Amino acid sequence: MNSAVSDAFGAVPPHDADDVPQHTLKILVAGGFGVGKTTFVGAVSEVRPLRTEETLTDASTGVDDLSGVEGKTTTTVAMDFGRLTFSGGVRLYLFGTPGQERFWFMWDQIAYGAVGAIVLVDTRRLTTSFASIDFFEQREIPFVVAANCFDGARRYTEEEIRGALDVDPDVPVMLCDVRRPETTKHALVTLVEHALRSSAPR
Repeated sequence: MNSAVSDAFGAVPPHDADDVPQHTLKILVAGGFGVGKTTFVGAVSEVRPLRTEETLTDASTGVDDLSGVEGKTTTTVAMDFGRLTFSGGVRLYLFGTPGQERFWFMWDQIAYGAVGAIVLVDTRRLTTSFASIDFFEQREIPFVVAANCFDGARRYTEEEIRGALDVDPDVPVMLCDVRRPETTKHALVTLVEHALRSSAPR
């Protein structure tokens, strides 16, 4: 399966999308509020993504931290869901987690059965990613870190990001533009390969 995922960098053609896959994997897309999880899922999903976005209201004032994302008008209140099938017979089911602290109680249920997670980070607000990293480290769920390259944000190297987040050396860290399917697919392939290595007997 490892080679199948690595070689199948593009999704299957539309007429093959309903074929029964050889392997199905549940993947989480996590991170802080406004980091790009909904966009990530939507960029690669071969089906119309399921979204549970609601408009931010005055009720969230003083509850949700909008620092750095003051222009955001909607928020995910349950999860995002999408699907991506690779030509090697591997199908990924993508679950985007809610970012605000008041919805974290749902994370354990959403994470059940997941083989790994993409932790999206915003280099302008690295502290918003700490909770996601802690969650997966404590539960020993394999994850990779993908720094979303926001327009106008200062660019950092992967090693600078790794050092700032203090993640283990074996955790892959990469740059990613969640609006571009090719970079989000690369992050997913990297995660699946990392999860396979992590689960291999030692």
